[in-house]
Amino acid sequence: MKNIPAAPTATLTVGHSRYRIVDLAACAGGALHRLPVVLRLLLENVLRNMRGQEKEAAVEALVQWLESGTSEAEIPFQPGRVLMHDTTSTPALVDIAGMRDALAEAGFDPAILNPRLPVDVSIDHSLAVEAFARGDAAEQNMRHEIRRNQERYRFLRWASRSLEGVRINPPGTGIMHTINLEQLATVVTSQEIDGEPWAMPDMMIGTDSHTPMINGIGVLGWGVGGLEAQSVMFGMPTMLRIPDVIGVRLTGALRPGVLATDLALTVTQRLRAIGVSGEFVEFFGPGVSTLTAGERAVVANMAPEYGATTGYFPVDGNTLDYLRQTGRDAAAIELVRAYLQQAGLWFDPAAQPRYTRGIDIDLDAIGMHVAGPRRPQDLLRHTDVPAALRKLDKAPPPSGGAMPRYPVAIAAITSCTNTSDPGLLVAAALVARKARKLGLRVPSWVKTSLGPGSPAAAAYLQRAGLLEDLSAVGFDIVGYGCTTCIGNSGPLPGVIAEAAGAGGIRPVAMLSGNRNFSGRIHPDLDLAFLMSPPLVVAYALAGDAERNLGTEPVGGTPDGKPVYLDELWPSRAEITACLDQGLRPEDFPREFRRASRNPLWGALDAPKSALFPWDPASTTLRRPPFASAQAGSLLGKYAAYPLLVLGDDITTDHISPASAIPPDSLVADFLVERGEDRHDLNVFASRRGNWEVMLRGAFHSKTLVNLLSPEAPVAHTLHVPSGSVLPLWEAAQRYHAAGEAVVLVAGERYGMGSSRDWAAKVQRLLGVRAVLALSFERIHRSNLIGMGILPVRLPADRSPQALGLRPGDRIEIDAGAESVRPRGAVAVRVLRADGTVEEFTARAAVETQLEVKLLNHGGVIPTILNQSAAASLRQAFAPTGAMRASINLGNPILANQDPSTGEPRGVSVDLARALAERLDVELELVVFDAAGKSVQAVADQKADIGFFAIDPVRGRDIAFTPAYVHIEGAYLVAEASPLRENGEVDRPGTRVVVGKGSAYDLYLTRELKHAELVRAPTSPAVVDTFLEQGMDVAAGVKQQLEADAQRAGGLRLLPGRFMVIQQAMGLPKARGETAARFLSAFVEEMKASGFVADALERHGIQGASVAPAA
Repeated sequence: MKNIPAAPTATLTVGHSRYRIVDLAACAGGALHRLPVVLRLLLENVLRNMRGQEKEAAVEALVQWLESGTSEAEIPFQPGRVLMHDTTSTPALVDIAGMRDALAEAGFDPAILNPRLPVDVSIDHSLAVEAFARGDAAEQNMRHEIRRNQERYRFLRWASRSLEGVRINPPGTGIMHTINLEQLATVVTSQEIDGEPWAMPDMMIGTDSHTPMINGIGVLGWGVGGLEAQSVMFGMPTMLRIPDVIGVRLTGALRPGVLATDLALTVTQRLRAIGVSGEFVEFFGPGVSTLTAGERAVVANMAPEYGATTGYFPVDGNTLDYLRQTGRDAAAIELVRAYLQQAGLWFDPAAQPRYTRGIDIDLDAIGMHVAGPRRPQDLLRHTDVPAALRKLDKAPPPSGGAMPRYPVAIAAITSCTNTSDPGLLVAAALVARKARKLGLRVPSWVKTSLGPGSPAAAAYLQRAGLLEDLSAVGFDIVGYGCTTCIGNSGPLPGVIAEAAGAGGIRPVAMLSGNRNFSGRIHPDLDLAFLMSPPLVVAYALAGDAERNLGTEPVGGTPDGKPVYLDELWPSRAEITACLDQGLRPEDFPREFRRASRNPLWGALDAPKSALFPWDPASTTLRRPPFASAQAGSLLGKYAAYPLLVLGDDITTDHISPASAIPPDSLVADFLVERGEDRHDLNVFASRRGNWEVMLRGAFHSKTLVNLLSPEAPVAHTLHVPSGSVLPLWEAAQRYHAAGEAVVLVAGERYGMGSSRDWAAKVQRLLGVRAVLALSFERIHRSNLIGMGILPVRLPADRSPQALGLRPGDRIEIDAGAESVRPRGAVAVRVLRADGTVEEFTARAAVETQLEVKLLNHGGVIPTILNQSAAASLRQAFAPTGAMRASINLGNPILANQDPSTGEPRGVSVDLARALAERLDVELELVVFDAAGKSVQAVADQKADIGFFAIDPVRGRDIAFTPAYVHIEGAYLVAEASPLRENGEVDRPGTRVVVGKGSAYDLYLTRELKHAELVRAPTSPAVVDTFLEQGMDVAAGVKQQLEADAQRAGGLRLLPGRFMVIQQAMGLPKARGETAARFLSAFVEEMKASGFVADALERHGIQGASVAPAA
């Protein structure tokens, strides 16, 4: 790595080792400790990775942030590693496999495409709870997982073998965020730069919204979309506006009986109440020191639920204790301490940094809480659950049988959120132990499960004697993965499904997860409460969600004695004693290594090749159509039909579900037609390598209401021109076939939920050019841009309901490539079916210039492909270090001189600049006054590219692209000339003047049989030569001749045209076929994106038109 920081540096000595570090204090001075720690970390990243004026501007902007606590400045962030899980990595790696195919087809070595950063992939999102409440549940569920996903898992093994820097953590190794906490994070890392060791903070991004869990141990990282991660892993920084930072001051200490989950739910409610949306959150104050690193990680995990990008806890002694507890090397722990203390990044409980705004939370005041029944921010005291249920519509009748009307259908200790902290699992196990001793049993209708984030959990629970207690009440370990938290809850108990189908009950889920949106936990469950693991056990024992566990018994002993919650709840001393008995640092690395040797994983064969061998019959993996450099920009001015009109809180689960594929759905029909078993279709998430399945699963949610057609079936919409209600993908295909644009309209918080990139990809496949919404969740907004879709923020008074869109209404959007800018205005017109028009101004939900660039290129994938190709092509296009573009000023349609500056300008100049930017090379304009000279310069390789008319003579030495414009060639004669038509020109005695070496010269030399050609020195000199020598006809560019006729007077053009010039780009044939193909693809993209049309309009060019697609 050649990246020595041009920044103040210092020497760090740790034991016998010496490191160079960025000296933050020398750069920021006294301002350093007034900055939030998260901004100090961003400052270090900028100083270490940027250069020159850009670095100075970024540093100044970060320091100036202190003046107002906010900033509009953009800075790049360059993380050191990327974390993914199997259902976000599969589509990303499928994209890479497709991109390798595209490179190979363009003549490049596909092996040049490799991630530039380390990428860790954890297979944790595909484990479903099939077997439960039995000792071999984990083994059985693992076998089901491998059987269902073996094709996809073989693909992941191919990726780990064929792509440099990609490491796969196989099934059974744990949840990605727990693995990050226990195995991957170093907090401080070191690397050798030009032979010298450097120390620096461990910083990362992940393709899951709960990546901020790592903030709990002081590692700066956050969740991004899979598309943004793809750009980062290929060397592009992620650009961000210097964030607003919310300071959460913690005081006091949690009371006995109150757990980290209760704090996390309280923080979620408090921050959502003040409208947090995308800001960084940092915790400070003396209360932070009372929390263990495990407890902090619980709070940090729920950053997306409280609307934040981060939930950051600075490093202190408790962090170091956690590193020791999980088996980190002593020398590495000492490096963490020494570096952070010297760098000014160590936590000070008395510090009062400057924040954008802040809130105070008294830990002493927090009680036992739950959240629900449909949103994580809806905080309740645990005693208020019955009242919350009674407020719901559609209450079932009072139960007359054994099952209550709100039965607990699922009780799941699940999710990294609350299973990564050993204290929470031990607390749950102690409730189970006490219940077991008292003879309590879980009712038959409750599906119980325990899915820890780490296989080390089994080791410490076993050593503490707690596994048998959990098993006795049905909480056997079902595996080490996300399970119920992400909707992989498996089938409901038969008795629940039957009673719910009859309408007699409303089943409820109780889980220790982080989300409870309607239908997320299970498609047939719309009620779920989030809570701590021990409270999940208590509700499982009760079996009745409507029971008040504050005043009513959890259950009864065999002899009928009521047992209340306080009799089961463990004390802090009991939890500590079991932790001391069970925890061993060596468990964490040992159990991870053991799980990594999963024999079922090792038995999967996988190809070893640069290109992945696609199986055309596969229903799991298909080459995606958007993995192409020619995807094209969706920007422009257009009128579009609304494909869907939706309300508020549309989640990524609504847009692209992860849960089980319903056997009675059109998606199931599609798969069954291709040989799949209707009753074993797996989950949508397992099909994310197959774009055809995902397209048909778009917006497949029973709870989604399409305001354009409220009565339409699931995943259907109204195709307005035909009046038919069709499956969504079929309606989109009809619009596309007719050349009609479509957009999507939504309300507040569009795209809330996960980092699921397929939620954006399906919209691109549906042809959606823009999404107009009142607000966007951060990651989904980024993913839309990553797929080239423009997010447009509607004014507050233009909600979907206020717009009142009806069938036949269309929306006109003016968002051309030249006009879109960060947070810029977007003109919108609603074209009503009755002929009326409503106009208003919206805003582009675009934050950075890099995002503008991505939109102009059509998204992340075309950008990566073009950059990869460019790296191989720089020698062909810029052998001298700069690309020399031959510019012909003799053709005013191509270029002319700016009268104020004398600099060349025009369509050809714009194209040359765009190509140089694409190749990331300097541009040198080589200017000529005649086409022949311009052509010769390229033929002689004194210029690298040029802009000429396609001609077979020139084609001997020059490789031409398809035409980008068509130019009309015309004849000019004197007013008194007897010539009236073009066909009369080719007669004996007629003298025709042309520019020497021009396309007209070459064409007429071949075509004229009788007339005499007279060659003027340049094309602009044709009319003067015509007048001075008394010639009969002047031939040239129609626009130039018209201008000359007006200047000289007494002249006229013959009607029509004698030829159409196909104006193209070209390069020396000696530069190779690969370079020629790349240049041709570039021209096609420039035409398709509207770039050429915009350039013609911008320069006021008449007499030329954009050439059709080749």
